[in-house]
Amino acid sequence: MSLVNTPIKPFKTTAYHNGKFVEVSDADVRGKWAVFFFYPADFTFVCPTELGDVADLYPEFQKLGVEVYSVSTDTHFTHKAWHDASDTIKKIKYVMLGDANHTLSRNFDVLIEAAGLALRGTFVVNPEGMIKIAEVNDNGIGRDARELLRKVQAAQYVASHPGEVCPAKWTPGAKTLAPSLDLVGKI
Repeated sequence: MSLVNTPIKPFKTTAYHNGKFVEVSDADVRGKWAVFFFYPADFTFVCPTELGDVADLYPEFQKLGVEVYSVSTDTHFTHKAWHDASDTIKKIKYVMLGDANHTLSRNFDVLIEAAGLALRGTFVVNPEGMIKIAEVNDNGIGRDARELLRKVQAAQYVASHPGEVCPAKWTPGAKTLAPSLDLVGKI
């Protein structure tokens, strides 16, 4: 069963954010758009390329009112150590959630039980706490933050323009579609 259009499940965890350890729960997510960006583990290889890519575009996400939460099954202590050790990870200004008890990874159905690691899952959550985009990659396949940003923009557009949909490769300002009988077979 897909997680799209289902509410996020309750959670409470400790995060590393801007030099501090902070508590974050599902209640903190409600009221704004959010991205949950799961990855297998700190101190690895593909993960810092993705997290650095998201860090570079984080100001763009913030302009859209979107908070980014990266999540791995590491602890908040490990996130801090990685942040201190890696120039790429030092760029991160978004929240790095610890998930050592695997609650979040199970809630979003990305936990690899036998390994205790998460798959590369990307979830966009609307202000009501509903998952609007769910994408899961094998751990050898990195993601593109620019495409994630475009998908968030499309989700926000569709949410604020009932009756319109965004076609493939849609970008802000481009033409949308209004599904109707007139369009059937003409696209």
